[in-house]
Formats: sequence, C-alpha cells, structure tokens
Amino acid sequence: MSKIKIFLILSGYQLTWLMCVFGEVLYQSSLPGLMTGIIFLLLVFVNSKNKKRFFYIIFLISIIGYLFDSILVNLRIYDFNTSVNVGVLPIWMLVLWPSFATLFDEILVFLSKYKLIAFMLSGSLGPLTYYSGDPLGLIDINNSIFFFILMIPFWIFLMLFYLNFLLRLRFN
Repeated sequence: MSKIKIFLILSGYQLTWLMCVFGEVLYQSSLPGLMTGIIFLLLVFVNSKNKKRFFYIIFLISIIGYLFDSILVNLRIYDFNTSVNVGVLPIWMLVLWPSFATLFDEILVFLSKYKLIAFMLSGSLGPLTYYSGDPLGLIDINNSIFFFILMIPFWIFLMLFYLNFLLRLRFN
C-alpha cells in the first residue's frame, strides 16, 4: 500500500473523529461527524482492493465496538453528552466505529509482526481516546477505576481478535 493511501486513510479517520467530537462539543450537532464519516467510508470502500474483506472487517469490528460501548453506557460506567442518540449511543457512533475499523482493513496489518507493541498501543490509546472526551464535556466517566479495568482488556482483546482471527481469514 502506498504511503499516500495510508496517510489519506489515517487522516480521514482522524477528520471523522474530530468532526464527530467537535460537532457535538462546539455546535451540539451530530451532522458534521455523520456527513464526514459517510463521505470517508464511501471513499475508502470505493478504493478498497477487496470489498468483501473490507465489509466483513468493518462490520465485525464495528458491531463488537458498538455493543461494548452500549454495555458500558447501560452499566453507567460512562455516558455521552450528545444531541441525538441511537439506542444509548450517539448517532455518529454509527460512522465512527466503521471509520475506525477501516484502519484494520489494510493499515494495521504491519502490527501482526509486532504483537506485543500492538497490544500495548491498543490497550493504552483506545481508552485514552475515550478519556480525552471527558475534559471536553462529551463523555462523563462515572467510575474511572471500572472504566480502565474494562476498557484496557477490551482494546487488547479487539487487537487480539484482529491479529489472530480476522487477518487469517481468506477472502476471494
């Protein structure tokens, strides 16, 4: 994969994240994040080499993440302060999880050679991304101890699932 494509996918995900977060924080609107995410996902899908693999990875990672977030919100570990929800989560999570999952399709493949680093990065960066929403007022973490006790293993599990299951699947 070219460095330009890697840069564009990473930038597209970061832009989607920023628009989801700051659309809510600054404008109390989910529209900036939704629109950015939909455009990003369409562009990545159209340019993906293996559309079946792309869809499968995006679907599985997104469902796992969305369910986990829903469980933690229902357990009152954290709550989102958002304008529009689908169930208990912000509507923009419907594009944010798939946008994040695009990183698993082609970019994070290199981590299969560095599993310990992959687990350390996912176990720290995943929870810290959520935690960064607390000072912004986007998320209220009601129990920091349980938050980290649950989030760190989840993000390590997600990487483990990707590296040991999803990467081994063959798509024609």
